[in-house]
Amino acid sequence: MGSPLFSLQGRSALITGGSRGLGKAMARGFAEAGADVFITSRHEEELRVAADEIRRGLEVKVEYAVVDMLDRKAVAKLANDATARLGKIDILVNNAGGNNPQPIDAIVDDDWDRLVELNLNSVMALTRAVVPQMKQRRWGRIIHISSIMGLASKDGRNSYSATKAALIGMCKATAQDVGAYGITCNCIAPGPFLTDLPGKMLTDAEKKTFADRTALGRWGDPRELAGPAVLLASDAGSYITGSVLLVDGGTLCKTF
Repeated sequence: MGSPLFSLQGRSALITGGSRGLGKAMARGFAEAGADVFITSRHEEELRVAADEIRRGLEVKVEYAVVDMLDRKAVAKLANDATARLGKIDILVNNAGGNNPQPIDAIVDDDWDRLVELNLNSVMALTRAVVPQMKQRRWGRIIHISSIMGLASKDGRNSYSATKAALIGMCKATAQDVGAYGITCNCIAPGPFLTDLPGKMLTDAEKKTFADRTALGRWGDPRELAGPAVLLASDAGSYITGSVLLVDGGTLCKTF
């Protein structure tokens, strides 16, 4: 039996981008801690398979919906649908996002606007829609998935770093907006986790370079983000707000 500090029994969590990678790992971690979960992505079949994996061996409710986070009306509808199907949303994890590397003098306006909408604007819109019910119950956990590249960067990551840094700034303001209602708002800044996104974007040489940059000398497994997420979502993290939890295998501590 785990510590009651980390229990999510009776809680309901909404995780965007929850059909694979870090989102699915966090959703499974919440379910193992006792929470009902609702996941979203743009792909029905991925969601169905992920939902089966998340609920396997557990007695929790796992719901899902196909949602395009670039569609502001769909984002607002998601908040209503998830609330109706779970009864409430105690925990919101804004995980959906993307990356489209372009050097500063080659940025395409449409690509920039799309990344800002997906990585930043949709987070604002969904958080705005969910917070009122958290206020009514005077309890809530909001977690934005930022990135180590919101604190540092790499060539060509202009739009990605800009949006992930903006999440950190918004988090610090939101924490002050909602703190009096028993709601916390934090960011997790993952470092090198070997998910589909870096797996497709990076060459083998680049993957090795990232691994060598960490103090642990390796990429993170998505399951290693579940613990930090459960910490921030549970009573164990009740006095953490407006903060950035760096989960990077010791990348930023390794200067030379």
